[in-house]
Amino acid sequence: MSVRLHINIDHVATVRNARGTKYPDPLYAAHVCEAAGADGITAHLREDRRHIRDDDVERLRASITSHFNLECAATDEMRAIAERVVPDTVTLVPERRQERTTEGGLDVAGQRQAVETFIAMCKRVGIRASLFIAPDDVSVQLSHALGADQIELHTGEYCHAFEPGKAAQRDKELARLVRATELARSLGLEVAAGHGLTRHNVGPVVAIPGVAEVNIGHSVIADAVFLGLSEAVQKLRAAIERHASRA
Repeated sequence: MSVRLHINIDHVATVRNARGTKYPDPLYAAHVCEAAGADGITAHLREDRRHIRDDDVERLRASITSHFNLECAATDEMRAIAERVVPDTVTLVPERRQERTTEGGLDVAGQRQAVETFIAMCKRVGIRASLFIAPDDVSVQLSHALGADQIELHTGEYCHAFEPGKAAQRDKELARLVRATELARSLGLEVAAGHGLTRHNVGPVVAIPGVAEVNIGHSVIADAVFLGLSEAVQKLRAAIERHASRA
């Protein structure tokens, strides 16, 4: 089975919000991605609503036909929204107002009570619970202990090392992803990966045995500026298929 491709459409909303218009519409983008072969749509509802907004989440839930993954922080506000909307998956992520994008993995130990409460709600209403974590043993083991169904491994450090002259660092980060995947699968957790992935660096990640899904957004929207969104998704899908078959 191929690695699932979920497209994050946050930055379509970023462009829309920059001018205060109704376009480009992230819902329309989601439909284009689905038609181009995406297995799911991911959207991050941030506390400051810098891109995706509440009505986007409602419209996505009502309209898309693929898997809907809602990313959010483990707060009371977001838990209430997720319980009302009931996405297919909720991925709990770290969030700071001053950051440009999500930096690092969720501090599962530091937010244990909030994460545990959120996961309990997910189980009660039938939402799959995923935690966006660093690829380390402690985070993987605690995710399992708290009842998560899935982890999403933060691939940012690997992607930062995917440059000329950084082969040793890249290999080190890839080895961390491999180890975390093996541990997670031994505990019965499904494994996704995301952050900073592009059609040029995704290959080694999807070739890791046990990686079932990738969530990719910024690079797809960047490619879409020059290729169009449909072709950008198709090229990413082709890159995944080329390398996932080696797993």
